Amino acid sequence: MKKFILSGGLFFLSIGIFAQHKPAYVLYNAKGKKISYGKMMKQLAKKDIVLFGEYHNNAISHWLELAVAKDLSESRKLTFGAEMFEADNQQALNDYLAGKITAKGLDSTARLWNNYKTDYAPIVNFAKEKNAKFIATNIPRRYASLVSKKGFEALDTISTQEKTWMAPLPMDYDSTLPGYVKMVEMMGGHGGSNMPKAQATKDATMAYFILQHLEPGSLFIHYNGAFHSDNFDGINWYLKRKRPELKYATISTVSQKNIKELLAENLGKADFIICVDADMTNTY
Repeated sequence: MKKFILSGGLFFLSIGIFAQHKPAYVLYNAKGKKISYGKMMKQLAKKDIVLFGEYHNNAISHWLELAVAKDLSESRKLTFGAEMFEADNQQALNDYLAGKITAKGLDSTARLWNNYKTDYAPIVNFAKEKNAKFIATNIPRRYASLVSKKGFEALDTISTQEKTWMAPLPMDYDSTLPGYVKMVEMMGGHGGSNMPKAQATKDATMAYFILQHLEPGSLFIHYNGAFHSDNFDGINWYLKRKRPELKYATISTVSQKNIKELLAENLGKADFIICVDADMTNTY
């Protein structure tokens, strides 16, 4: 019997050791050095604005988004914002947070993403629990689409009310930012010069509403696709043009087959990089 218990104990010990060497993700800093979750949190807690760059269908991203928010809330007053909500849906979001409408009511009055219930509702509900503001920061998609077809000039034709749902016109734009250059390269020339301009309307608008709702002493945590803040451009570029004195931090998500070392192509993407095992199950 003793031998059986001993062998059984060794079996489970071996499983435990194996599990320790098979993490789902590893955290790195911009230089590719591994960093603990605790050290990352200590640094995030000192910031004014955190841009959390996600893969929209990545389970680890969404899990950490909520975990980071919960832990930051223990020491900081938080304001939330997200690319996933367009500015003209702010009233519906406010009504839900205030308890004036139900989750079903929010679903029927706001343009929610298909993965809202599984991936974003937990964060919105946490903000509601904390009586925190949640800001719909993104430009309505129809206007970004208009720019992708006709350029910035097309925004001059919309109404005064519609212009309140985006960054003030004319929007700053730098076509040489790495993210916009990469977008043109990825499109292989298709889409023309207006495609990155449409992306810029999103970045500029998200930055604008973040700064509009940043409160003294609070920390604004913003959720967006990693492409919008990778390499410290995109939203980050617009924020720093307006408020360079603020303390910023960026988080990015990357996927690798081997997460024991950060690939060269992923170095410098953000202050903190979540390197996720490529075999991780996606949420959709």
